[in-house]
Amino acid sequence: MLWIMKFSGFFSAAMVLIVLSPSLQSFPPAEAIRSSNLDNSLRFSGQITSIDSLNRFSFRKASTFHNAAECGSKQLGKIGVCDPSLVHVAITLDVEYLRGSIAAVHSILKHSKCPESVFFHFLVSETNLETLVRSTFPQLKFKVYYFDPDRVRNLISTSVRQALEQPLNYARNYLADLLEPCVRRVIYLDSDLVVVDDISKLWTTSLGKKTIGAPEYCHANFTKYFTDNFWLDRKFSGIFTGRNPCYFNTGVMVIDLVKWRRFGYTKRIERWMEIQKTYRIYELGSLPPFLLVFGGHVAPIGHRWNQHGLGGDNVRGSCRDLHPGPVSLLHWSGSGKPWLRLDSKQPCPLDSLWALYDLFGHST
Repeated sequence: MLWIMKFSGFFSAAMVLIVLSPSLQSFPPAEAIRSSNLDNSLRFSGQITSIDSLNRFSFRKASTFHNAAECGSKQLGKIGVCDPSLVHVAITLDVEYLRGSIAAVHSILKHSKCPESVFFHFLVSETNLETLVRSTFPQLKFKVYYFDPDRVRNLISTSVRQALEQPLNYARNYLADLLEPCVRRVIYLDSDLVVVDDISKLWTTSLGKKTIGAPEYCHANFTKYFTDNFWLDRKFSGIFTGRNPCYFNTGVMVIDLVKWRRFGYTKRIERWMEIQKTYRIYELGSLPPFLLVFGGHVAPIGHRWNQHGLGGDNVRGSCRDLHPGPVSLLHWSGSGKPWLRLDSKQPCPLDSLWALYDLFGHST
């Protein structure tokens, strides 16, 4: 608790709120689950991560995590991906954000009452990452899925930031195709966040008749996410007629994969990406197609599940405050990532919260 004393004013109050909130209290240590084998049928099409790239990563082995007594005594280490008792979480793995992904997984395990019931689906476009994850979380239950960058390369248009143009950013659009048909629901999470609450609370969120659920921000200026070309052309802007669309961040979503598959949402998103290539109707990477398809049709989830924008408003080195209210998930969306700022010795105050889950480097 001594680290709280380092900060003053708003930041100190915010962190005291986080520490004192019951939703942020850790459950007893729990043993993670044994990893499933990588599907030998995955084809990597020559996309090989160089050993030199991965040699710069050295992660400490995480503590083991066990289920609480109320989770039951079922031998979860032996069950498969189709078991209905599992909580399914999908996260991308790539070299640039690997440190963030490892911290995100660590935070989920640390705060889960039933960590042995969490199954991780890792989306990759390069090889050799499975071994690194397994060495950090020896008993983690996970599967790796190869996402072929060529599947979207010709659909991606230039964006305001080059990082938003990476093909793996679009892998979330294909979860319904990549994951086993028996997986009926999944939580998709970005790599630049930590969960400080029991993930099962998010998992059990009711979506009603909706296909996706996410925290919505209806006070945001929705018009700024699309160009004048879009709003001046009724064949485009008319898509929102009869809808009340609000901004939502696609870095935290609960997705009903059954409905997604039934209604073919992947094709709908791809269609808007094709239109973008010709008419330039938006500027921001993978977000606008989701707004076009789902805006006004999102099951609202409490804002505590996406305290986003902590990476700054796309301004390098900027620091942001927490939003008012309780906190279950902190998200460093934006261009400033906590691991980079910590390494440069120029962290923002809230980056210390992310550092609690960082496993990078050798134990001292």
